[in-house]
Amino acid sequence: MTIARSTKLTIVGAGSVGTSLAYAALIRGSAREVVLYDIATAKVEAEVLDLAHGTPFVGAPRITGGSDIELVADSDVVVITAGAKQEPGQTRLELAGVNVAILEKMLPQLVALAPNAVFILVTNPCDVLTAVAERITDLPHGRIFSTGTVLDSARLRWLVAEAAQVAPQSVHALIVGEHGDTEFPLWSTATIGQTPLPEWTDSSGSLLFPRERLESLTHDVVHAAYKVIAGKGATNYAIGLSGARIVEAVLQDERSILPVSSVLHGYRGIDGVALSVPSIVGAGGVQRVLDTHMDHREEAQLQHSAETLAASIALFS
Repeated sequence: MTIARSTKLTIVGAGSVGTSLAYAALIRGSAREVVLYDIATAKVEAEVLDLAHGTPFVGAPRITGGSDIELVADSDVVVITAGAKQEPGQTRLELAGVNVAILEKMLPQLVALAPNAVFILVTNPCDVLTAVAERITDLPHGRIFSTGTVLDSARLRWLVAEAAQVAPQSVHALIVGEHGDTEFPLWSTATIGQTPLPEWTDSSGSLLFPRERLESLTHDVVHAAYKVIAGKGATNYAIGLSGARIVEAVLQDERSILPVSSVLHGYRGIDGVALSVPSIVGAGGVQRVLDTHMDHREEAQLQHSAETLAASIALFS
């Protein structure tokens, strides 16, 4: 990937997610300069040093960082990963209280230092925090959003690809709604190549994705994070790659269609709630939210997801 201009990406939080995102951004060349900021001085300095030792193998990008919040100044993109982590058996929404308090204290400082930056939230529950973040800042609509269901969609594409024995890049399917228990796939528009998913057959000509198979795949995606957290304590590598991919869409003004989470206004009757739907992401953040096709079942699932999030967001209004 070629970076045409000097670009600065700051990652707030040197935990497992923040450092994985920094690592992914360096390897992919997502930005010219990657800055890692955390209040834990010894931890962040050690992580930066470890990452810096590998930069001779990655080309132009450089890594700096520390515990001085002034490092955030003049960033083009700020990715926020700081916050309490999700514990085994804990839902993302249960994290809301403590992480809302952290965000309310930290975000105004970050915006003051980087007033022209695009802000991307990774900290969970990311949908709730996105709604809170828009309320406590004066940023233009679209300049602050979260990674949403970009990772969940990648999980879905991988699972479908494994079942169909094709490359994940050939699977076109999205998870939308809450980044959490009420998320759901848009099966009505999912395809492998140009073939609708319900019409895909195996080598014997049998349909590979009947409704019960789709329900099983949905369950596996929704519960994927819980399985990883139960086994190793956190999800970090895949969300790091997802975050780096979104950063690239912003810095390169790609206008890529990604299921990020932004606050919706008048979208299918949903207002003031942040959840993931296909959106055009480029310079300035979310440039446009797309009114994608949904069948009656999916429309009902979207409304249920919005109602669930609205109830949680209302606790912090």
